[in-house]
Amino acid sequence: MEKAKEFLMVNDEASESASRLAVPPHLAGIDQILLEDIVLKGIRVDRVEPGLVVCSFKVPPRLADRAGGFATGAISFLVDEVGGTVINVEGLPRNVSVDMSISFLSAAKPDDELEITGSLLGQRGGYYGTLVLIRNKATGEVVAEGRHSLFGKRTSKL
Repeated sequence: MEKAKEFLMVNDEASESASRLAVPPHLAGIDQILLEDIVLKGIRVDRVEPGLVVCSFKVPPRLADRAGGFATGAISFLVDEVGGTVINVEGLPRNVSVDMSISFLSAAKPDDELEITGSLLGQRGGYYGTLVLIRNKATGEVVAEGRHSLFGKRTSKL
């Protein structure tokens, strides 16, 4: 238990680092969260086709974990966002994540250039399955593979 408490303790360096974050004010009526600003800043969309989204992302130092690697929480957020973007339809509400399964296969670190590919695996009614691969562009290694299930109620037939 003491080891867990020690791990969760915030040290002075981490506290000071967090206090330097510039947090923009949340505007009423804007559906945006701070996490999107922190994680998605710098992502580039390279290609979009029906059922496919390909992005590039240079891992920023702000997304490093305590060991200096690309934080798994940030990777999970990217899988969620890119997986949802694959099936997003302009003008319709976003789909809701039902389940995500992520395999972390190799490490990435700040300044690594990544390719993120999201593809549609299938659809049945309002239920969708997507696959998100995060690959290191320099080495070709797969950093993470995520399977993402989403549900969205489309417009009524009435």
